[in-house]
Amino acid sequence: MAKAFTLILGGVRSGKSDLAQKLAQHAGGQVLFLATAEPGDAEMQTRIAAHRAQRPAGWRTVEAPLQLADTLDRHAAGVDVVLLDCVTLWVSNIMAAVTPVGAESPSMAAAEGALAQELGALHDWHRGTSASIIAVSNEVGMGLVPPYPSGRLYRDLLGMANQRLATLATQVYVTFAGIPVDVKALSARLWEHAP
Repeated sequence: MAKAFTLILGGVRSGKSDLAQKLAQHAGGQVLFLATAEPGDAEMQTRIAAHRAQRPAGWRTVEAPLQLADTLDRHAAGVDVVLLDCVTLWVSNIMAAVTPVGAESPSMAAAEGALAQELGALHDWHRGTSASIIAVSNEVGMGLVPPYPSGRLYRDLLGMANQRLATLATQVYVTFAGIPVDVKALSARLWEHAP
């Protein structure tokens, strides 16, 4: 299996996680599911349990809300595929980690710096391994402008993360109603015919 980096974007319940699981199963080999959700309340605990039950029994799951590269250093030896689900919550966790106590949100500079550090570490980890990464993220840039500064900052950070990951990715899919669209392939074809 050739090493790859695949980014799957989509809205809520668009089928992006299902596509990621199918791609990981198709790739074969040892799969490490890297979960970024934190079970903060009963509803989230139920969601996490339901998602875990849908995964193949042979997959290992590691929960890591932050410092993904460090977690992969400790847990990904011998792994063929890392399925990161999801970037959306990871960015939220990064933002929360740099928010001063009592503040609604962090400064843009602090949030961007922390995000750049985490993304850089993940990229460095991937360059130094033979494992493929399949990353899942929400596309939030097509919605309404959030009415609060913290919501706008979050939207901007997630957009930055998605752009950076898309640049690094060998494949980028967007899912709509369960149907994947290969964005990198479409983009390449568009530029082939550009004047």
